[in-house]
Amino acid sequence: MKTIPTDSIEFIGSEIIVDAELLAAFFDVSVSFLRQAMAAGRITTLVERGEGEDFGRTRITFRYSEQQVSLMRETNGQLHETEPPAPDVRAVKPSLMHLIEAG
Repeated sequence: MKTIPTDSIEFIGSEIIVDAELLAAFFDVSVSFLRQAMAAGRITTLVERGEGEDFGRTRITFRYSEQQVSLMRETNGQLHETEPPAPDVRAVKPSLMHLIEAG
């Protein structure tokens, strides 16, 4: 399980802001390409907020082409990679995530 720096994803109310360099690295694309793909709706996201025993946890899944990556935010704020849901389990809409500006 790969740990992710906690400042790579910001949670502000219902808004989630993702580090563009981190996400681009997961998909092995440039930040510029990532931004274009998100704007075109080719990168999709799924945000799942835990209930019951998982209350307080959030799993964010990013999908691009046949690739997908999921990150889990634990109740203590730690971030790590986690197993993504099956691609056909849930409908996913184009990404509504905001990207943290590099620099």
